[in-house]
Order: sequence, then structure tokens, then C-alpha cells
Amino acid sequence: MKPIDLRSDTVTQPTPAMREAMAKAPVGDDVYGEDPTINRLQEIAAEIMGKEAALFVPSGTMGNLASILAHCGRGDEVLLGDKAHTVIYEAGGISALGGVHSRQLPNQADGTILLEDIRAAIRPNDIHQPPTRLIALENTHNRCGGVALSPAYGWAVRAIAEQYGLFLHLDGARIFNASVAQGVSAKELAQPFDSVTFCLSKGLCAPVGAVIVGSGSFINQVRRIRKQLGGGMRQAGILAAAGIVALETMIDRLADDHTKAKKLANELALIPSLVLDPGTPYTNMVFLNISPEFPHTAQWVAAKLKERGVLVGVVGERRFRLVTHYWIEDKDVIEASQHFKEIMANG
Repeated sequence: MKPIDLRSDTVTQPTPAMREAMAKAPVGDDVYGEDPTINRLQEIAAEIMGKEAALFVPSGTMGNLASILAHCGRGDEVLLGDKAHTVIYEAGGISALGGVHSRQLPNQADGTILLEDIRAAIRPNDIHQPPTRLIALENTHNRCGGVALSPAYGWAVRAIAEQYGLFLHLDGARIFNASVAQGVSAKELAQPFDSVTFCLSKGLCAPVGAVIVGSGSFINQVRRIRKQLGGGMRQAGILAAAGIVALETMIDRLADDHTKAKKLANELALIPSLVLDPGTPYTNMVFLNISPEFPHTAQWVAAKLKERGVLVGVVGERRFRLVTHYWIEDKDVIEASQHFKEIMANG
């Protein structure tokens, strides 16, 4: 029996159209810049994001790492949220591999960092302190419920960056979810930023890869860093072909994932022992907690669900994250909710 996998949109499988494109993709050596399919993917990505150039990389984590290392030298500082993916889920790579100091500022419930906190954190020209070089934001914001940041907020942070001569990077792993949720283009969301990383392998369903976009000179820097990190790929047009299909066919349909997330949230809200976060879902993520009177942990509930063929993300002792995606159908939403209801009733 195929499981109902709500753990993440990273579990998505490539679509039949992607598999066909991968099988037929013309390829070359990308380190030499000779893979026509990768070159085409990069052209499409740059155009969608309104930037001069783009670079295909194996993962969003490498995209963020390479971007931050291109903006910052050893001993420089990046300002980012304390719930940022780069802080929590990227193995400390910017410090371990780049010697970049992170200054972590409180993320608000809406995924933003207070503008006054950003201003207050920018270092003076003092030999005792690391120089501030970069501000990094995240859109949609994973640990803040999948909430989308607005273009207006991006421009407000951009104004601070320009005032102090800083760079601005966006971890836009799910920027297309933010775009669809707000009814604005990805280009508009990306415009305030010097660099943006976005993933092809989450809601867009491609099997592998992410793309970094920015100026031509910036992408040249990032290309060298990608090589240093071991990310220079050869005949990877086979992978890029799926990314092209993703960008051409999978963006608008993300609205379906958001609709399914709302349906899932509505069903789960009827279960007395579950407490949904206010406002959830903002995009394709539903965050919820087990009420205090229920005697078991989220891990216990997840194990019971797994026995029934439902996989869920446990993000705290009594907390879940459920993520909808292309491979979740309406009937899966109803079935998963029913299993939750039965387990919570019999716990």
C-alpha cells in the first residue's frame, strides 16, 4: 500500500513528463559550460526571477551556502533569523566551511525580523567586532508556519541594506508557494534581493536540484565556490531537464497544494485533542499541537499513524508539521484525518 506521506514536499517523485524529459535530454559537460539543458534551465530561471544570471546546484543547502560564501569573507557576519533554515538545518556550514559568523535575530510569528532589530544588530566599524556584510531572509518561512513574506517587507529590508552598504540574500526554497499564495510574481518577490536560492525538488516535484540567481558577476563567483564545494556536475542535464518541466508546468498548480492544506486543517480542527496554530495553513504546511490532556507524545501518535500508512512530520514533543504536495490527493486528506481522529479518540 502506498503511504500517505505528509512529512514534507521533499518526498515528491518526478512526474511522468519529467521522466520523459530526463530520458531525452541533450547533455554536455557542465563544468565546461557545455550542457545545453542546464544552460537552458539557467536562462529560464534567471528570466523568471528577473536577474542577470543563474546557476544550477545540487541542493538548496548548497545554494544558500555558496551564496553566503560569495557575499562574505572569513570573519564577516551575516544577520538572519533565529528560526532560519540556514541556522537550524544546514549543519553550520557557513561557519564550518566559510568562517562566517551568524548573528541570529528573533523571528516574529509572521517570519519577519523586526526592522529595528536589524538596524540595532549592524556592527559599527570596530576592530573588536566582526563586520556586518549580509542580511539573509527566508520565504516562505519554514519554521514560522510556511508563512509568506511580502514584497513590501523585502523592500523595507533592502532600504536598510542599501543605507549600510550590505548585501541581501533570500533563501527562497519555496518562493513559488509565496508567489502563488500572495498573487504576485516570483520576480516581484525576488527583486529587492542581490541573490536568491530556490528549490526545484520540493513542491515543484523535480528529483534533484536548486538554482541560485543574481548578477552576472555574482554568479561567476558562486560558480567557483560551487566547484570548491564539490558541486561541479558533468552531464547533469538529465537532472536539469526535470527542472525545466517543473518551472514550465508546476508553479501555478501549487495553489492546489494550498487548497488541500486548508482542507486538511479544517478536518483536523474538528478533533478535540488537536490544537492548530492560529492562521495555519498559510501555504502548504499545517502546524498543530497535541492538547495537554492527551496522554501521549507526537512520536507515539506518529508511530500509530505509520502503522496505518500515514507518515507525518514530528517537530516537537507534542507538535506536528504536515505538508501537502502534488502526490497528496483529496481522498488522502480525508483518510489521514480519519486516522488521526481514531487514534486521538482511542489514546
